Amino acid sequence: MNADTKPHESQPAAQPSSKDDERLSSAPARTPSVISPANSSLRNSQDSSRPSLDGTVHEDADQAEQNMAVVSRASSGPAYTVFSTKMIYWIVAMNCISAFISPTTANIYFPALPSIAKDLGVSIGQANLSLTTYMIFQALAPTIFGDLADAAGRRPAFIIAMVIYLGANIGLALQRNFAALLVFRMMQSGGSSGTIALVYGVVADIAPSSERGRYMGIVGAGITVGPSLGPVIGGLLTQYLGWPSVFWFCVVVSVVFLVPYILAVPETGRKIVGNGSIPPQGWNMTLLDYIRFRRLPIDASRPPQAKRKFPIPNPFNTLRVLGNKDMALVLGYNALIYVGFMTCTATLSTQFADIYHYNNIQLGLCYLPVGVACMTSSISQGFILDWNYRRTAKKLGHKIDRKRGDNLKDFPIERVRIQLIFPLIIVGAAVYIAYGWVLQAELHVAVPLVLTFFIGLCVTGSFQIINTLIVDLYPEAPATATAANNFVRCLAGAVATAIIEILIGAWGRGWAYTFIALLFLIPSPILWVIQKNGPKWREERRLRSVARAERKERKEMEKNQQSEEDASQENAVRA
Repeated sequence: MNADTKPHESQPAAQPSSKDDERLSSAPARTPSVISPANSSLRNSQDSSRPSLDGTVHEDADQAEQNMAVVSRASSGPAYTVFSTKMIYWIVAMNCISAFISPTTANIYFPALPSIAKDLGVSIGQANLSLTTYMIFQALAPTIFGDLADAAGRRPAFIIAMVIYLGANIGLALQRNFAALLVFRMMQSGGSSGTIALVYGVVADIAPSSERGRYMGIVGAGITVGPSLGPVIGGLLTQYLGWPSVFWFCVVVSVVFLVPYILAVPETGRKIVGNGSIPPQGWNMTLLDYIRFRRLPIDASRPPQAKRKFPIPNPFNTLRVLGNKDMALVLGYNALIYVGFMTCTATLSTQFADIYHYNNIQLGLCYLPVGVACMTSSISQGFILDWNYRRTAKKLGHKIDRKRGDNLKDFPIERVRIQLIFPLIIVGAAVYIAYGWVLQAELHVAVPLVLTFFIGLCVTGSFQIINTLIVDLYPEAPATATAANNFVRCLAGAVATAIIEILIGAWGRGWAYTFIALLFLIPSPILWVIQKNGPKWREERRLRSVARAERKERKEMEKNQQSEEDASQENAVRA
């Protein structure tokens, strides 16, 4: 609930138009209609002209003129979101922090691994099993939390995930047993990775396509900078405070995030609160709103909301996303780009340690160039995406509706996003190949560090653009689509990180990194196929979705009709 919005005031209607693809299924069906400001002004205008007993119409001319001016300025539909700009940036900032937590948690563990293995009396190979279990749950957890967020709302999913994460970190800090390490690392992965599916869904809730790039960039900066800062933080903590301090640090971070989130971050799920004007139910309220609402008198004029059961998430909804041609190709290619990013960051510490003989702190600092590049690329690409959207819309004569959001039915959103990727892919692949051969020649450390900066700019920039496109293509369930993206890329990343050291040992650094670069460069024509056929596939998917909704509604009507007939026959028998 928007903190700037009082619950007893009239709000803009949140029920979307059935013809608007951008807001398809964005508000729950059969929600109570709410009087918009425009309708309220029109009603007041009608009330100000009342016939007297003698049939003469007496009208307050000034009032009528003022009301008509309001009506003429009012938009023909509800706003895409009623949240203020300050509230939007507050929501995005909290989501950026949440996005930062998951990848940081995965990488903060690396410097502590040798110390943990020594204290628990296991080999490094056995300790590496905790990395494998972590990545498996990193792929699976979002499939549950993504569907939960789309069905029950963002807040319940966020809070459940972070509570699991908090408990797992406490367990990891206190455990001194290898089996406990594996179990708590799986829980830690499930909690932290579950939020990844949610952050992009929240951006889709509050930002229309024309302005989505900048907010996606801010949230994406948290995701991409985490792998770089994690080893730095982990190395410092392990060196000076011991490995348990790594997990106590995660405990502090989770508490610092949870307290303001529970207190003051409103529900944004469009199936729950529409554009933010529908009052949320208990578990979707912020704590401050819940306390305030309890003190307010009950408004008898407001129709009561039907109580909703807490839904059981269905992870197979995530897998169904892969059944769409456009989404399957987009997610598949995005996974290849992620492999390029993941293999670079995953092997940076081992290769630099082998070549330059650095300690843990020095190795952690070597991640800073790629981290700065990832953050810079993510934020700047967001603004470039919005600029390209406006440029293309102007060229096509498409009027951008920043208030209500655009209907993307006849707008080439695929081309708007994808045309920015091609130069990044080409330059990124060239830099990636150069990076491998520089490591092969063991040149001065400054050379590969500069190249990692450009890898962060180009490869991560491409990755963030496709993340934005995924949300654009699946507006009816953005968290579920993001979960599918996370599922595919994490599985691909797990395979890549498992074999990259083997490839380096067998082929050498130069040919191994060349192979990875060609892995995402050669299939790049897939993007042209998506750009050409994407609008057609998107429309086919929309029509299938409409047909499914009609069949479901028809079945419900038939079921209700049959129930009424059975009740009538039963009453007749009793009579």
